[in-house]
Amino acid sequence: MRPSGRQTNEMREITIETDVTMHAEGSCLIKCGNTHVLCTATIDARVPPFLKSSGLGWVTAEYGMLPRATNTRMRREAKNGQSGRTQEIQRLIGRSLRAGVDRVALGERQIVVDCDVIQADGGTRCASITGGWVALKLAVQKLMKAGDVISDPLVDPVAAISCGIYAGQEVLDLDYPEDSEAGVDGNFVMTGGKLVEVQMSAEGSTYTRAQMNELLDLAEKGVAELTAAQLAAVS
Repeated sequence: MRPSGRQTNEMREITIETDVTMHAEGSCLIKCGNTHVLCTATIDARVPPFLKSSGLGWVTAEYGMLPRATNTRMRREAKNGQSGRTQEIQRLIGRSLRAGVDRVALGERQIVVDCDVIQADGGTRCASITGGWVALKLAVQKLMKAGDVISDPLVDPVAAISCGIYAGQEVLDLDYPEDSEAGVDGNFVMTGGKLVEVQMSAEGSTYTRAQMNELLDLAEKGVAELTAAQLAAVS
């Protein structure tokens, strides 16, 4: 039995509210159960120096957690420097979002996606990727409406979900009580039905090829539900 009472293949409730800030070109508040992340997308006419005069666009991301996003207060990273965890997560978000972008169609401009965790209950990186794509899509829609981009550079939605083995069972969408005790923990990023990245490790017990296949099946189900929520939010 899962602590939340959910079935092994059951997601937490997902809501995506768009246009939650007045200044960002794209924004949303994504809630995956009790994990809440504010995602904003900012269009910059300049690309990083290594892409100057290349004709290619760029998408990057930054990630952070507010001090009381968790059970106890964390020190503010802006004051004390980013942790290795934060740097690793924001690189993951950037890589994941770029996997669904036609950088030629985007043109020589950069879009920065900021993901700020307001409340954490497991799966913050996955929620950031999923919500980050929504904010990115809304920003691109503004570019297209203004005629700055001719064809949609976002090829497919990008979404991510966590799966793991908790109490000997393969489960979908781990919340914090499960994540903290899972024997195996994995994050799955997908776009267009294909894998972008898999982060999976034994946290206390090893796992078989068959169990990994079961987790992949659960991830496909979860990402399909997230993609439907993304498309509904931006339609």
